[in-house]
Amino acid sequence: MLSQAARFTAVAFASAAIFLVGCSSQTTTGKSADTSDPDKLIVALIPDENAATVIQDNQGLKEFLNQKLGKEIELVVTTDYSSMIEAARNDRLDLAYFGPLSYVLAKTKSEIEPFAARIKGGTKTYNSCLIGNTEAGVTDFEAIKGKTFAFGDPASTSSRLFPELTLKENGLTKGEDYEGVFLGAHDAVALAVQNGNAQAGGMACPIFESMKEKGKIDDTKVTLIAKSAPIPQYPWTMRSSLKPELKETISTTFIELNDDSVLKPFKADGFAVITDQDYDGIRKAGDLLGLDLGKFVN
Repeated sequence: MLSQAARFTAVAFASAAIFLVGCSSQTTTGKSADTSDPDKLIVALIPDENAATVIQDNQGLKEFLNQKLGKEIELVVTTDYSSMIEAARNDRLDLAYFGPLSYVLAKTKSEIEPFAARIKGGTKTYNSCLIGNTEAGVTDFEAIKGKTFAFGDPASTSSRLFPELTLKENGLTKGEDYEGVFLGAHDAVALAVQNGNAQAGGMACPIFESMKEKGKIDDTKVTLIAKSAPIPQYPWTMRSSLKPELKETISTTFIELNDDSVLKPFKADGFAVITDQDYDGIRKAGDLLGLDLGKFVN
């Protein structure tokens, strides 16, 4: 028998495979022939933590959207950010919850529209946390020199772009002053730093705080070195070719959402209106690091 976690992982990855292994027609996903107003909405959640956990934690969202929109809802978590961007590019996602950088990357390739962003503590911004292994003495920027710094996914805002930018602003360049490695997810970064497999790392502060609250991070083993500049919050996006009336209903549903059981997995107090221009700061950060945001970069 498979464990519960294994079953959720299988569901998540099998769902992702719909988009990544030769699915070319909308009808093969169980949608109606009218792709502007499909019977089933494919809703992608960002793969920034374990896929099984993300799927399991968001069953409330699935039920909520089913009731409010009158549509069958399928939640998917792709294997990584690039897979999610590719799925959006091929119009295989109706709704998608991106990170800021992965949204900007997807926007260069896809016909998608941001419509809502997470609100926490009254703000539409958050920070990246740069952390160090206490035993290794990595408690400040100077101590990172010559060490291994763990990033999450190459297309992650708070586990790649802003940690790398913050290091750069403090005189540290990847490949020259420290070795950068990519571990895929924020929680993997935290555990690698705590276990000493990497001496420092970068991750989203909300995930860092959540892992501490759950006892997954030991304060005696992990030191908070610094927080990045404010980052615009994760955007919800929709496929541009959806029917205008459906898009309006979706947007209103998220903006008016006040169900704590649905919001809790997002570590959010609610969602607020967002536009593409709100992510111009992400584009500027990419320029400062010399990243070509018109393509997926490692």
